[in-house]
Amino acid sequence: MRRIVVIGSYNRDSVLAVPRFPQPGETLAATRIDRFHGGKGSNQAVAAARAGAAVAMVAAVGNDAAGEAARGLWATEGIDASGVATLDALPTGEALILVDDAGENEIVILAGANGALSGEAASAAVPGAGLVLAQLETPVAATEAAFRAARMRAIPTLLNAAPAQMLPAALLELTDMLVVNESEAALLLGRAGGPEALARALAPRHAEGVVVTAGGAGAWWAGRDGSVLFAPALPTKVVDSTGAGDAFIGAFAAALARGAALGDALRYGAVAGALACRCAGAVPSLPSRAAIDSALAQYR
Repeated sequence: MRRIVVIGSYNRDSVLAVPRFPQPGETLAATRIDRFHGGKGSNQAVAAARAGAAVAMVAAVGNDAAGEAARGLWATEGIDASGVATLDALPTGEALILVDDAGENEIVILAGANGALSGEAASAAVPGAGLVLAQLETPVAATEAAFRAARMRAIPTLLNAAPAQMLPAALLELTDMLVVNESEAALLLGRAGGPEALARALAPRHAEGVVVTAGGAGAWWAGRDGSVLFAPALPTKVVDSTGAGDAFIGAFAAALARGAALGDALRYGAVAGALACRCAGAVPSLPSRAAIDSALAQYR
């Protein structure tokens, strides 16, 4: 089992249940509020650990109760947090999440300490890794530094280009595998399209390939050689889709880290993403390896 080093964020999530999303200028009454651990980096680290991987987290948190809670989470999940910095000058990141009756979500993030993660800290954690995984809730410069250190050591890199934004060519060149959803893929390409077409169009930019996820429609992988793999989604009742993408990526990375074939890793991620839709909150919904294996047997 190769060790996964996750360069990423931690946020304290406040989740408001609403019947529908408000219109501009409208005040809408929520029916419930719940608070959870969050942040794409932390979520994906937990998802990978629960899926059976050895995981190290590289992040920055504030010197506050939320930062302490983050360290408690990582300790509970068996994640190495020795690369996490505690900052006095900035608070731990926060996210406000609206979830409607259909289980869809809208998210607003305050970066806080996440925005101060340094390239030195990120690259220092790379030696000894088997896979380096990052997202876009921490500075791009830190991710680029870590990926450059990984490339020098022939360590594969996996980038989840979320939240959606345009990326510098230098970071894309250092990315071995890209994972995006349909809207993120469309932004990078500058045009819309179906998930398979988007994956095919993005693949020539990357050394190994691109995964485009499409929720209940499944996930596609396309390689530079023109090959395509597809994993249909596991049918499921959606309670809350928050964290489903993180569950996919964490489980996908864990499968790759233990040497699974690409198609098997894609299916593993698809099953984990579907299972994560079955309960509220990101971290509470992230499935265990046993749950994924059981559902995968039915999926096949």
